[in-house]
Amino acid sequence: MQNVLLCISLALVSGLLMTRLMKRVGLPAVTGYLITGLLLGPYCIGKLGFAGIGFHSMEEVGALGIISDMALGFIAFTIGNEFRLADLRTMGRQAITVGIFQAVITTIVVDMALVGLHMVVPSAISVPSAITLGAIAAATAPAATLMVVRQYRADGPLTRLLLMVVAIDDAVGLVLFSASFGIASALEQGGISMVTVVAEPALEIVLSLSLGAVAGVVLNWCEQYFHSRGNRISLSVAFVLMTVGLSMAEFDIGPIHCGFSLLLVCMMTGTVFCNVCKTSSALMERLDRWTTPLSILFFVLSGAELDLQILKNPLILLIGAVYICARSAGKIFGAYGSCALTRCSKNIQKYLGITLLPQAGVALGMALTASSLSDGKIVRNVVLFSVLVYELVGPTLTKTALFSAGEIHPDELGIPAKP
Repeated sequence: MQNVLLCISLALVSGLLMTRLMKRVGLPAVTGYLITGLLLGPYCIGKLGFAGIGFHSMEEVGALGIISDMALGFIAFTIGNEFRLADLRTMGRQAITVGIFQAVITTIVVDMALVGLHMVVPSAISVPSAITLGAIAAATAPAATLMVVRQYRADGPLTRLLLMVVAIDDAVGLVLFSASFGIASALEQGGISMVTVVAEPALEIVLSLSLGAVAGVVLNWCEQYFHSRGNRISLSVAFVLMTVGLSMAEFDIGPIHCGFSLLLVCMMTGTVFCNVCKTSSALMERLDRWTTPLSILFFVLSGAELDLQILKNPLILLIGAVYICARSAGKIFGAYGSCALTRCSKNIQKYLGITLLPQAGVALGMALTASSLSDGKIVRNVVLFSVLVYELVGPTLTKTALFSAGEIHPDELGIPAKP
């Protein structure tokens, strides 16, 4: 326990110091946290084996997974705050349409690219793994996007739509992955099960949204009995932790395996709460400050989890390159087309797709599930490689896109305003 506390404190201090260097070179703070994680991870400082300094193994990093789950819960809760009825009336239809269309188009583009690779080099990747990777490609990392928006105080039509689309993206990605993975398993086993392809993903979404809605209503009811800021923040923290814990529950109803999506549960809790509580805006602002250290640890641990050994495998690099190029094209052109269809502004059409490139935790979770395929190890390694690239490059691209769209002001980047 002593070494764990030393590692956590070192991760926080090192991450904060790294942001000073990132600011000098014009990179987002989240990139600094990820690089800090890489340096403290098992393939760098952690490899030296000094007690309390760095993470010595992947198992040691995995043991702190509860911190990542907690951070994701607070991130999803905060994103749920973006789904206020006033915003939904003006942007809700656009967000839903764009969220669904760009995710589906990305999956189709990646499926075609990887199945094409299979036809050219059959030994590289199987068709089941190709279509599974296509579904995983739909997922976007809400954490990195939200961190960039917060750091640079980005605001405007693009930013508001982006936060909605990122939240919807995970729900759509969950459905696409469940269906694709069910089909992939069926191709290997010789039979399609409607339970795994349709019933289980649909039930997971319904259960997650229902649990989140109930938690949001109960949180608002409990908040009425407290008036001090400290007590209200404590109650909100307790409810987010409770929803994170409940979302880990799994059970069976006959042949159907039931579970919850942590992101959907916490997002729905935040959505309901912000729409029924009159003081939710001020409370959310104070809660964001309280959870900042948790967010820093989340990204440092994410960086430590990146497996650098996969860079030694030429086959993984080939499949990963095809996957990254196809996914990037799917996100950019899918977002552009769906934004044009819903008559979004030119700025949103041009830059939204770039801001949807970051990919991390959700995709890794999907890849872990896909490891049960015959060549599931390839799926996991390809996703690890893409996360390594997207997490280091994605935040900078998001910052650049938001700045080019005029939703980050020069003073937030440390650039003197023109006279």
